[in-house]
Amino acid sequence: MSDGAGVRADIVVSGRVQGVGFREFSRKAAERIGVVGYAMNLHDGRVSVVAEGTRESVDTLIAELRRGPRLGRVENVEIRWGAARGEFGAFGIRYAGRDT
Repeated sequence: MSDGAGVRADIVVSGRVQGVGFREFSRKAAERIGVVGYAMNLHDGRVSVVAEGTRESVDTLIAELRRGPRLGRVENVEIRWGAARGEFGAFGIRYAGRDT
C-alpha cells in the first residue's frame, strides 16, 4: 500500500441495522469510496464491518455507516483502529464467516 493507505477499522454498528439492507448499503458505499473489507450480521442484532484503506477513505465510510440506509436507525458505532493487513481485494458481504 502507498503512504497513508495502511489503516483498518473493526466497526460494530448497533440499532435497527438488520433486515433493512445495511450490509448492502455498506458494500455500495465502500465500493464507491474505494474501501475493501466486509460487512456481516452478528447474532445479537448488530452488524460488524471490517474496512481497510486510507484513513480518509475509512473515515468517509464510517460517516456513511453512521447515517445508514433509509429504513435503518443507527444508535451506536464502535470503532477499533489498527494497521491494514492487506487480506481483502474487494468489499463483500459475509454470511456465517463466508464471503459472497
